[in-house]
Amino acid sequence: MMRREFIAATAVLLFSTQRLWAQGTPRRIGFLTPFLDQTGRDAWHNGLREKGWIECKNVLIEYCHYAETPERPPTLAAELVALTPDLVIAGGTQASVALKSGTATIPIVFVAVGNPVAIGLVQSLSHPDGNVTGLTSVVPGDFIAKQVEILREMVPGASKIALLVKPGNAMHRLALDEEMPRAAQKLGVALAAVEATTPEELKIAFDSATAQHANAIIVFGDDLTLHQAPRVVALAAEHHLPPIYLFRQFANGGLVVST
Repeated sequence: MMRREFIAATAVLLFSTQRLWAQGTPRRIGFLTPFLDQTGRDAWHNGLREKGWIECKNVLIEYCHYAETPERPPTLAAELVALTPDLVIAGGTQASVALKSGTATIPIVFVAVGNPVAIGLVQSLSHPDGNVTGLTSVVPGDFIAKQVEILREMVPGASKIALLVKPGNAMHRLALDEEMPRAAQKLGVALAAVEATTPEELKIAFDSATAQHANAIIVFGDDLTLHQAPRVVALAAEHHLPPIYLFRQFANGGLVVST
């Protein structure tokens, strides 16, 4: 399905309010995400209300959060698909991949996915095709290089920079394998990946960055770091590592937030 056709079909599905109200049949939306703070939830509800959709009246929303159980997206995706919703929304890479694996017919809209083409979510940015479309948060190619450039403007003497990543995140792995060597060579800076999969491993990762004499740290966006934002900010301060973050949840205490 072409992107415009997909968006048009989704709009018809969600915004034909008069006909649906007359039928008395509420629509159902699935929402799979690692984290949804109050600001995000309020924006979501306000956007729905502006289009005439009121939760628990003419639209039902099934929320599934998995920040504390990062191994569960495939199971939760299967549970959502079994409910046969009219639309599912995927927050982040893990949720998007899990939902695409679970259904080829239910429309999927993803947000906060760095490179949907590289991980196989869509055919291309201009023509996603299939039942998946959405918003990408990163233009692939030189993401790490741009982060390093911004960080070195703030910390001119930084010659070694750590990158906090989650090894199970497909986007992180692609960035490390493809972009990190190119960025290091282009900018003449040493880049060292430090890994964390669980909250307990965050301190180990920062300890590793310090042990490797990193001068600053880039914190990749992920369900773990986003949910643990206050702790990540505190660890960066404790280890005297000027950080650059991707999301606004880190703004209180961060050096730079790049979006």
